[in-house]
Amino acid sequence: MVKKYGVILFVVKRYLRFDATQPFISIAAILAFLGVAVGVMVLLVAMAIMNGFDKEFREKLFVMNYPITILPRFSDTLHIDTLNTLAANFPHFKFSPYLQAGAMSRHKNQMEGNIVFGVDFNAEKAVNPVFAKAINSENYQPFEAIAGKALKDKFMLNNGDKLLLIFTKAEPIGLALTPVMKRFTISDTFSSGLNAYDKAYFYAQIDDIRQLLRIDENSIHGIHIFTENPFEDITAINSVLDSSAHAVGWWEQNANFFSALELEKRALFLVLMLIILVAALNIISSLLMTVLNRRKEIALLLSLGASSKEIQKIFFMLGCLIGAGGIVLGLLLGGTLLWILSNFDIISLPADVYGTAHLPLELSLTDLTLTIIGAFAIVLISSWYPAKKASQTDVLDTLRHE
Repeated sequence: MVKKYGVILFVVKRYLRFDATQPFISIAAILAFLGVAVGVMVLLVAMAIMNGFDKEFREKLFVMNYPITILPRFSDTLHIDTLNTLAANFPHFKFSPYLQAGAMSRHKNQMEGNIVFGVDFNAEKAVNPVFAKAINSENYQPFEAIAGKALKDKFMLNNGDKLLLIFTKAEPIGLALTPVMKRFTISDTFSSGLNAYDKAYFYAQIDDIRQLLRIDENSIHGIHIFTENPFEDITAINSVLDSSAHAVGWWEQNANFFSALELEKRALFLVLMLIILVAALNIISSLLMTVLNRRKEIALLLSLGASSKEIQKIFFMLGCLIGAGGIVLGLLLGGTLLWILSNFDIISLPADVYGTAHLPLELSLTDLTLTIIGAFAIVLISSWYPAKKASQTDVLDTLRHE
């Protein structure tokens, strides 16, 4: 058995050498080797970038959408007793009740749509770290507010400037309805890193919004909750709520977005796997050319006592070595490229669009494993057919004609 494997390894090594008499066969094998390496490298880098952006967006959305939000089920508002019930049952959670209104901000001839949150500034900074960084005072005067950096940049405002908000709620004045309008003083600025949130979100004090929109003092539009384990705690929270309210997790509020990201990631994985598949076709063509070129040698081996299984093993091993070598090289190249991209600012991104100025990279063990398994599966399948054809060589016919 040892001698047989020795012969197989000897023949494989011989066929791996560059054949000057048949250079196209060796060139095809080299191209297959490099094709698999490039395919694995590109796949690893692409998956790392996709995971990096996925993680970056999740972190940003987690902050700006809050871990858990309590919303009314059948009406527009919740009674303040809902907050009291939750605080009594979950004293270790952090709560921030809020009022919410749609508005248009106007400065000179420019306008921007906004979501205005009326919050208790002290409670809000406990559940929102982005908001907490923006707070620079313990005592805010009535109608002082906190705006996003993108909104201030658009209107070219400074702290202390006035900004007119035109609310969607209208009040009867005489025989007409006029929208509620109020000038707020911009006291501080928050920056989430996501341009869309920094333009749209506007934080005012809850008593000011209650007064402007004439909302009952016992009514709120919702409750933001911070907890370390929202995926587990949301079930416990729903269990203590009555039928008038329900808890929604940040992942549920953005389910379509994350589903699209996951679908895009899977599609990209399959498309890039085609690069390895194309390289595997080179393995097939290279091995088939080797089989055709070595038909006489194969026939001699068979006539000297080699079995068809051993011939099949020779060419199967030959294809696997070419493919496995390409996979190993691809892993090394991919790892090196990811290290370079992680440690050097070769690629810079617009932070207002992507939420980060650096290229986010996150290669998961699952993606690495799937890449290796998928590449090996393609290599094994590609090596099997030429090996099978080699084992079916007709000894008598080959020796008679060649």
